[in-house]
Amino acid sequence: MNSVPQTHLVWELSHRRVGVPQGAMGWQGPPQSPSSYIVKKILRLEVPTDTYPNFNFIGRLLGPRGNSLKRIEASTGCRVFIRGKGSIKDSGKEEQLKGRPGYEHLSEPLHILIEAELPANVIDARLAKAQEILEELLKPVDESQDYYKRQQLRELAMLNSPLREESPHPGGAPPSPFSNGGMKRVKQ
Repeated sequence: MNSVPQTHLVWELSHRRVGVPQGAMGWQGPPQSPSSYIVKKILRLEVPTDTYPNFNFIGRLLGPRGNSLKRIEASTGCRVFIRGKGSIKDSGKEEQLKGRPGYEHLSEPLHILIEAELPANVIDARLAKAQEILEELLKPVDESQDYYKRQQLRELAMLNSPLREESPHPGGAPPSPFSNGGMKRVKQ
């Protein structure tokens, strides 16, 4: 069976233009180029939980405190939603919510929705970048060779550390002997 996630363009809507506001007489100014249209598109990626039932896809996607997913969203300008069976951490709560309005996705297999609402001239490139990053994360890797997971564990250790770096030293300058090396104790 193919382990590459399936992708579907779920929804596309060209719903408004950016540019000169409409005046009292209905004049719109010079004709708008198609690239100035704001377009909304949603892609769906299937998570291969059937093929790899014991792999923690959600943890890999979210990262420590959701930071990995937030970085993907920030770097691509797309929103990423984890939906479907297993998308809610508490399985008891998931069962309660199943079938309720707004939770219909819980009856579907685990999947990811990538949503973008951007100008027409950049939306496809941004969606493709988000899709590329997410598809790479959806490829199970042996833990001993998983560089991405090691990065996430380092980040988690830093987040949980009683010492955390406030500001890095500019240009790799040596720390001052009169400071605590840029490290501050977390208030308890």
